[in-house]
Amino acid sequence: MKRTAALTLLLAFGASALPGILAAQMATPMRGATPLDSTNQVHDFKPMMKERAPLERAYVQQPPLIPHEIDGYIINANSNKCLTCHSWDNYRSAKATKISLTHFRDRDGTELSNVSASRYFCTQCHVPQVDAHPLVNNAFQPVDVLTGR
Repeated sequence: MKRTAALTLLLAFGASALPGILAAQMATPMRGATPLDSTNQVHDFKPMMKERAPLERAYVQQPPLIPHEIDGYIINANSNKCLTCHSWDNYRSAKATKISLTHFRDRDGTELSNVSASRYFCTQCHVPQVDAHPLVNNAFQPVDVLTGR
């Protein structure tokens, strides 16, 4: 009985550890073998792109990219700097893209009079872009409907 229990425990541990062992062998971090806490390199942060026209989307339902700098923007429960330009009240005078009607629906599809709490924190989905080379090779191509093919 003890032998069976010990064998069962050994097999269970081995099976649960196997995915982690395989993942560790397959993953090759870009920093090489250097532990995460011992990298003392200075990061080469790329400058934000200058304000420009909205950037094209690469796939259907992609949240629009932010075509301007957002350093210093405060987005918290009390304030959302993005809405000073992108709200339905201000977008015309700011010459900005109007916030989508989808942001005024809750998760059940109920229409709301204000921006839904789940859509209020813009940078959950919308990100600014920098002009930088990709960190890894990428062969992604936009869907045909967006490229006009």
